[in-house]
Amino acid sequence: MRITDIQRCEVRPGRLVEWTLSPATVAAATALPEDSRPPAYIQESHIRTAKCVRDDGLFVPTWLGGAFDLPGPVDLDVLQEALRAWTVRHETLRSGFRWAGSEGDELRRFTLDAADVSLRREVVGDFPDAGRLVEHLQNRFDTVADALRWPNLIYTAVVRDDGVSVYMAFDHSNVDAYSVHRIPAEITELYAAGTAGGAPEAAAPAASYVDFCEIERADADRLDGGHQIVARWREFIRRCDGTLPGFPVDLGLDPDGPLPRQQMLCEPLADADAAAAFEAYCRPYGGSMVGLLAATGLTVHELGGQPVYRTVVPFHTRVKSRWSESVGWYVGGAPIEVPVGRTRGFPETLRTVRAELQANRSLARMPLARVLALLGADFRPTSPDLYSIVSYLDTRGIPGAERWAEQRAHGLIRVSYGDQVCVWVNRLHEGLWLASRYPDTDVAAKNMRLYVERLRDRIAWVAHAGLAAVS
Repeated sequence: MRITDIQRCEVRPGRLVEWTLSPATVAAATALPEDSRPPAYIQESHIRTAKCVRDDGLFVPTWLGGAFDLPGPVDLDVLQEALRAWTVRHETLRSGFRWAGSEGDELRRFTLDAADVSLRREVVGDFPDAGRLVEHLQNRFDTVADALRWPNLIYTAVVRDDGVSVYMAFDHSNVDAYSVHRIPAEITELYAAGTAGGAPEAAAPAASYVDFCEIERADADRLDGGHQIVARWREFIRRCDGTLPGFPVDLGLDPDGPLPRQQMLCEPLADADAAAAFEAYCRPYGGSMVGLLAATGLTVHELGGQPVYRTVVPFHTRVKSRWSESVGWYVGGAPIEVPVGRTRGFPETLRTVRAELQANRSLARMPLARVLALLGADFRPTSPDLYSIVSYLDTRGIPGAERWAEQRAHGLIRVSYGDQVCVWVNRLHEGLWLASRYPDTDVAAKNMRLYVERLRDRIAWVAHAGLAAVS
């Protein structure tokens, strides 16, 4: 599944149909009592950041979504039931938050029973022009899949004689990239069961992200300011000049200017053979993730001259198998520091990155928002991203991955505003795919182009070296 934005996911014309949670479902949610299970720290931080940025006068959409095809002709009644059954299966999708408390600044959860969830279908109309359809979809997703409203999910289908293209969007508080990657197979399976006369609603409920939030928050609240995890973050932030790390190349930003718009860059990094050779070379050091971070560290050192590459590496927090099928935002971050100015060659950089990850990966299990609160740091969010990331995910083992090309499956990211750089690299069956959003400045565009080209060249060189070593 290639990560991209909705402008680049091959939208084709057709008749647009839309599903949202029904008025009856919304009314039922309004009357619900409080759910004692709290938001995850990452959910609360996301929602408070959205509110803070909105209060500053800027609307910054941050939804995630997915796109995939089903062959036709498609039975919309069966598809609707498949979508409803999938929504019911994942408790976080029928759970939301209200502002409460004496100051109206506390987030309290509510959660619908499965029986109270229904969808409303609307035929929006025919869109013979793909460009206008893309514009409409993005506007609808911005409006509905918003962190500061509920419901904050929307499903659509573009119907044609040969099938439908399904486009979905969710506020980030309910999904992560791994969740989105699982959607095509799950919906396809439910739809197939429905067309065969089965009962989509018979699908077993997945483990609840709402339960995970309660467990994770209880663990995090046991920390105090003297804990070793807090001390390690304190030292890392101190060495980052009192903040969290950005992307260490010139992005042409005006430090006193408004939050800049962003651009997106999406393209292949390596074909299947080169990706396999790169993985084989890096495997003794920990694999492709270590290789990507090492290659990035050396590349940004060439471009920006910083002697130490500091970054926060995203890791999933699905540490127990029970959460593997669960939809939710299971992501934490671990700080690493790589002295790229002193390392001699790629193998030494690989060893350094591996050592840093081994030493610090466990820190990702503790929500950073909790750590920052204990540090007393004044990180008033003015951007949807607290720091820049380089993320790696091998998606080949995700159910349905072998069909993504046939299904024209894409993971969708909304590109709007931000002063950080986010890079996602996915290992697909066809190779390595890179997607990045970055500030829309001429300097950033130039340096991000150089970064990607040099990263591609370095991966190709490592892959060639690995092949040469075994030939």
